[in-house]
Amino acid sequence: MPPTAARDNLALARAIAAAASEKKAKDIVLLDLTGFPTITDYFVICTGLSERQLQGIAQGIEEKVGPQYGAPRNIEGLGGGGWVLMDYGGVVAHIFSPSMRAYYNLEGLWSKAPVLLRVQ
Repeated sequence: MPPTAARDNLALARAIAAAASEKKAKDIVLLDLTGFPTITDYFVICTGLSERQLQGIAQGIEEKVGPQYGAPRNIEGLGGGGWVLMDYGGVVAHIFSPSMRAYYNLEGLWSKAPVLLRVQ
């Protein structure tokens, strides 16, 4: 991946984290996966306290980053179930309820990945 694409993905990841923060997401974490053989460069992981907030965070991300970065390639989980995944290619946003975040434990699975941002 060219350096400019990696910088663009990092800027997108930071914009996603900021948009989630504006919607009062909890425990926002930005993981750098660029040194790992994965399908994406960055994970943004955050927690919402209700299904309505999960949907609001996802909507807020779309509204905030859409004008500059476009729509996500795919969104899954909006129908309920305690999680939403937003795939932007080089960045994947994971929005979890507290119980689903603990269940999937992405930070544990990717514990060797550098944490670039943590917002409580």
